[in-house]
Amino acid sequence: MANVKWKPEGIHTITPSFGVEGCAAAIEAYKKVFGAVEKERYPDPTGKKIWHAALTIGDSTLYLTDLFPEMGGPAKGGGQSFWLYVEDADGTFERAKAAGFEVRMPMADQFWGDRSGSVMDRWGNQWTIAKRVKEMTPEEIREAGEEFARRQRR
Repeated sequence: MANVKWKPEGIHTITPSFGVEGCAAAIEAYKKVFGAVEKERYPDPTGKKIWHAALTIGDSTLYLTDLFPEMGGPAKGGGQSFWLYVEDADGTFERAKAAGFEVRMPMADQFWGDRSGSVMDRWGNQWTIAKRVKEMTPEEIREAGEEFARRQRR
């Protein structure tokens, strides 16, 4: 036991974890849309709900669970927001739309050098799908942001 690491191998210091109503369906949707890989799944004793699941999307881990308010968890899921960088942002965005995710912000080139758009999954979680398309200095981003704000005020 002396060699136990303080966090699991491959896990970042902060790991998102959230509950949804219908965790198994969310796992399948995230596999289809984001290419998630299921690493762990621990069902509750009834076998109908999931106590804990771990997925990887790219180089990040995401924990999911069904809702268990009787165990001190939230009674309602959703409301999380994720920023997801992927190599094929447009393709991922199209898969999300095809899977029934609601478009909140269409894909577009952004002033800070990303191409991004946002979708809402059926569990109420927002996913901003992005790809860096232009490297910019902080000064270039500031100037582009100011120009963007000026155009918005017109």
